Amino acid sequence: MNLNQIQNVYFIGIGGIGMSALARYFKFIGKQVSGYDKTPSMLTAELIESGIDIHFEDDINLIPKDYYVENTLVIFTPAVPKTHSEWNFFIERHYEVKKRAEVLGIITKDTFCFAVAGTHGKTTTSSILGHILFQSGVDVTAFIGGIVENYNSNLIGSGKTVTVVEADEFDRSFLHLHPDIACVTSMDADHLDIYGTSDAIEASFREFASKVEDKNKLFITKELPLDGIQCAVNEDAVYKAFNVRIEDGAYVFDVQTPSEIMKDLRFGLPGKHNLMNGLMALAMAKTYGIETDSIAKALASFNGIRRRFSYQIKTENLVYIDDYAHHPTEINAVHHAVRELYPGRKVLAVFQPHLFSRTKDFVDGFSSSLSQFDEVFLMEIYPARELPMEGVTSEWLLGKMTNSNKKIVSKEDLLAEIKASDAPIIVTIGAGDLGEMVPSIKKILNESI
Repeated sequence: MNLNQIQNVYFIGIGGIGMSALARYFKFIGKQVSGYDKTPSMLTAELIESGIDIHFEDDINLIPKDYYVENTLVIFTPAVPKTHSEWNFFIERHYEVKKRAEVLGIITKDTFCFAVAGTHGKTTTSSILGHILFQSGVDVTAFIGGIVENYNSNLIGSGKTVTVVEADEFDRSFLHLHPDIACVTSMDADHLDIYGTSDAIEASFREFASKVEDKNKLFITKELPLDGIQCAVNEDAVYKAFNVRIEDGAYVFDVQTPSEIMKDLRFGLPGKHNLMNGLMALAMAKTYGIETDSIAKALASFNGIRRRFSYQIKTENLVYIDDYAHHPTEINAVHHAVRELYPGRKVLAVFQPHLFSRTKDFVDGFSSSLSQFDEVFLMEIYPARELPMEGVTSEWLLGKMTNSNKKIVSKEDLLAEIKASDAPIIVTIGAGDLGEMVPSIKKILNESI
């Protein structure tokens, strides 16, 4: 398929974080873009404001008539059910209908592609890398699975020669990509509804890694059973961050590379996991040829990602942080970062589980990670693309938690319960629609300061 011959791009599920980045991209390069999504959100509002037409009913009559032509590309998300009438409309008429991952594969095939894989850390690592490359003057486009605070967008740049993409293991999407330089940040079990076993996940990551022809351009953490260049924090590795300290709320550290020691680098994202993400991005940028000074300036100026340890309120007496964490490993990382920054202070965690299948597969991990907080408000499970599973409920998860200060809280009661809490540190966690409530939570907390 030749993208140059495409005039219209229609999205089914345009409000997803990955889909909306593609929508912005096609709009930016001059294509006519519109689409459907199930529910309005902050993301769809931003897209509409940029001039993209979006509707929220599955109705073929709402598809713009000027899309009824051959040079229309239809992009859909795997979350769309096969009964979706708009999807069937395009399939039955033999339109060019492709998954988001396939389209990214087409785009990356004709560019120099950086691909960031891993069950955790993809969005942060690819954002830092995209920021370094863009700030260094590279002709780059970075497709990000989150809103980067520096750009207030999930798209960085508009280059035609270099791309940065998140290599998503869901549905084996990353096997569509054509990476020149890549990294794998982690390989924890996840998406077991797709893979079935952790061995199958590992095999898929191995297949992705094999797509990088030069193993000196594949970067991995030390514990991963892959053949690549190792990166580590405070451990021996080809790329090693060491002499790590905290100054004025930010990490300052040195990095040993194969050719030099980079001194006194500054990086503002909290948590050792984020330091590792920054190191991975540094290693890829350095391998591409970015100068040390440019990397240092970009790391220091990176402001983070919306919903990734995102400070909403930061005062002496009250701190409110919002995070997208939806896997036990990610929740542990949030907990460790909070304890490192605010030792000895009471922490309230508000958690909305994401997917019945993930809750079922990792219920013991969730109970263990959540039990570390001083107080927990547990919301009902956000179903996303799934139907309920018998016995898989938030009540079941709550019963497994060892924390005595815990309760189920409905969306309707959440604001009042948070307002009544005496915790000086509040963290909202989850990948569902809890993120839509963040402005309201921030508002009621600001009123109490």
